[in-house]
Amino acid sequence: MYITCLDLEGVLVPEIWIAFAEATGIEELKKTTRDEPDYDKLMRYRLQILKEHGLGLKEIQDTIATIDPMPGAKEFLDELRSLCQVIIISDTFSQFATPLMKKLGWPTIFCNSLEVADNGEITGFKMRCEKSKLTTVKALQSIGYDTIASGDSFNDLGMIGASKAGFLFKSTEQIKKDYPQYPAFDTYDELMAAIKAELNK
Repeated sequence: MYITCLDLEGVLVPEIWIAFAEATGIEELKKTTRDEPDYDKLMRYRLQILKEHGLGLKEIQDTIATIDPMPGAKEFLDELRSLCQVIIISDTFSQFATPLMKKLGWPTIFCNSLEVADNGEITGFKMRCEKSKLTTVKALQSIGYDTIASGDSFNDLGMIGASKAGFLFKSTEQIKKDYPQYPAFDTYDELMAAIKAELNK
């Protein structure tokens, strides 16, 4: 029995923080988990920049409302969900992800939550668990599932490495070079073929 675990940003939808950086003109917000492996450090950095610019949840949600899934993402996800169970495991936050899940047909997502003040300022964040992607994959395996995992960034490497089959998708040249043991794909057709091959073993 298989469950496929997918990253969200960079795999199914564009990077939210990059879109917000472009909308606001704040270049520093373009830094993502592709650039900074330490997610806690990255989020503290982002929240400090938001505070400096007086930006809060509403401004980010206004940008998210303009984001659509990557071309072909919903069709890929629909087909994959017809073949096996799928969980999106993301380090994003429920306040960001919900509008995007609607556009993707309400797949299951495990993510984190933001702490937001009454005035809309994002004051902190609550991670669901330590090393959430790797921890979730191991938990699924502990209840009898084999996992297939795919993602694009440093924070996906744990779940990719721990899964029965793991694939990089739309990753950076540096990550592909540093982790040649993981097959790397750039189109949904390639990723689907690799997942189907694993499911049919």
